[in-house]
Amino acid sequence: MRRRRILLVATVVALLEAACRVGLIDPNTMVPPSSMVVALAALLREEAIYTDMAQTFFAVGVSVVVATVAGFLLGILIHSFPRLRRAVAPILTSYYAIPVFAFYPGLAAVMGLGPGPIIITAIFNAVVSMIIATMDALDRFPRVLLKLAHMHHFSWWQRVIHLQLPAIASNLLPGIKLVVAYSFIGVIGSEFLMAAAGVGYKISYAYDNFNVPRMYGLMLLVIVVVVVINSLLSVPERWFAARALGRRAE
Repeated sequence: MRRRRILLVATVVALLEAACRVGLIDPNTMVPPSSMVVALAALLREEAIYTDMAQTFFAVGVSVVVATVAGFLLGILIHSFPRLRRAVAPILTSYYAIPVFAFYPGLAAVMGLGPGPIIITAIFNAVVSMIIATMDALDRFPRVLLKLAHMHHFSWWQRVIHLQLPAIASNLLPGIKLVVAYSFIGVIGSEFLMAAAGVGYKISYAYDNFNVPRMYGLMLLVIVVVVVINSLLSVPERWFAARALGRRAE
């Protein structure tokens, strides 16, 4: 499966390279992938870009941690009360139809153009995916274990930490992947709109000045970082899957 994915990506990149080189795609719209790599290499030789990268990745890191923890706890809370779950279900279902970025100008007006509004926007953009992933994972949680926790007089916190979290950890990883993706979208999108620094701001600046290679080089940087993070998260996901298969075989 992995080889097929690599082959598919390589084929798409090769076709895109050829289309750009022969003029099927306007160079003002897209540059060849090889030019994106060259632009990225040039960017990484600039000292100033690392300040923007640090600001962006710090905002993403804070957003991922807060959205993951808050989404997990809210997911457990909502799942524990069926009436509450039924009440908020329509909101969770239609949440991503709401333009979260519409709140960024208001947050910026109140908090300024620092990292605060960017982080809050990214958290709002990512937290619901973790809530939904947590509730879906808890739906698969064996009810007999809840009875066992009740028999041993577990508190709510003990049940969550010692029972539910270890049992559903493997099912939470896809939700964490979505949190990472939505956090990047929230941070880069917010920086693109009104920020004074960051990778998103640099992409916006290159776009406004028609510096297409630099714009795509910055976008390639974001794509590479997200792919690396998702690949790292796939390692424990595969480990959990292999462990589950081993238990079934026994």
